Amino acid sequence: MPQATFRFEMSRFLRFFLLLSVLVGAWVLLLRPVEPVPPPPLHTEIDHILIEKTQRLLTVYKAGTPLRTYEIALGFAPDGDKEIEGDGKTPEGFFAINRRNPQSKFHLSLGIDYPQTEDIKHARSLGKSPGGDIFIHGQPNSLPDSVILPGDWTAGCIALSNQEIEELWRITPNGTTVEIRP
Repeated sequence: MPQATFRFEMSRFLRFFLLLSVLVGAWVLLLRPVEPVPPPPLHTEIDHILIEKTQRLLTVYKAGTPLRTYEIALGFAPDGDKEIEGDGKTPEGFFAINRRNPQSKFHLSLGIDYPQTEDIKHARSLGKSPGGDIFIHGQPNSLPDSVILPGDWTAGCIALSNQEIEELWRITPNGTTVEIRP
């Protein structure tokens, strides 16, 4: 009789251990980070870029239809409109892509036509320079492609991941309108 009890107890222990192993294995598989599947690449040229500073989003459009939205980083002091050089703000208003820099210290960059006449007048009324060289760009070239700096870290530019700026670079012709909202 004790041997039968021992087998029964051992059998119960093995079933419990097997069930526990399956549950722990499933839990580990469910908790491991899942690599996001990148969306299919865009192949059409866009005609408008909308940047929403509060939401930290950049959306590209073709003929009024949104095609893709990217998460962005802004200037280190993102609240409010850019007024002067060095204020760390990202400008607000309507602009256009007016230049491209493949040799930027950031991974590719698309320039916007800031400052405009009103920006220059306002900064001069403060006895200051409005600044310039506002770009949509990737991460610093000194970092590996897989690294994305957290938070708002630019001097007033709009930053994306390197993979995202490569796509934006490919589909954005000079002259594309850029609207930057608060």
